[in-house]
Amino acid sequence: MSECIFRYFPFLSDIQKDKLSKLKVIYDRWNSIINVISRKDMDNFFVHHVLHSLSIAKVINFLPGTSILDVGTGGGFPGIPLAILFPDSEFTLLDSIEKKIKVVRAVSDELGLENVVAVRKRIEEENGKFQFVISRAVTGFPEFVTLTAKNISRHGTNRLNNGIFYLKGGDLTVELSQIKKKVTVWQIKDFFDESFFETKVIVYLPV
Repeated sequence: MSECIFRYFPFLSDIQKDKLSKLKVIYDRWNSIINVISRKDMDNFFVHHVLHSLSIAKVINFLPGTSILDVGTGGGFPGIPLAILFPDSEFTLLDSIEKKIKVVRAVSDELGLENVVAVRKRIEEENGKFQFVISRAVTGFPEFVTLTAKNISRHGTNRLNNGIFYLKGGDLTVELSQIKKKVTVWQIKDFFDESFFETKVIVYLPV
């Protein structure tokens, strides 16, 4: 239920609450046509997908005008929930698979998200510059940094420097030891009580 979202984000507007509440109905419908989320995962949709995506909002409050690139967005995560939360920031949701981008476009259109652009493209082909790159574990973190560092602009306006926010689970010791720059890791269980987040983290790399 969407109430788990509102408990952790009590200052949402009625419009934001309405859009977040509609997400599961919309994804249920589209998932029956194009399978972008596993059937089993749909039973835990708000925790596994929406709340997980919104964990990034516990460490940064994107300022108006911030540009964000969601790489390997799949069905629209973490980009769509964050776009609802930050309507004055600009989100580009990128995936190489056309059917997934079709779902992202349909969901954002139905919700009236004017701050979302969905693009079917491989990250290797994307040359645009953004203040932040976000993603949910599409590959190993060092590989992800290599692929996306070119897309991060130098001009920043937010409290945190421009960089990468990466949602990942499990032991990252080996992966992070390969990164030369200082990485910050937040345990999502410090923000949310659900057992799903016990091993989930947010990795932040300023670039």
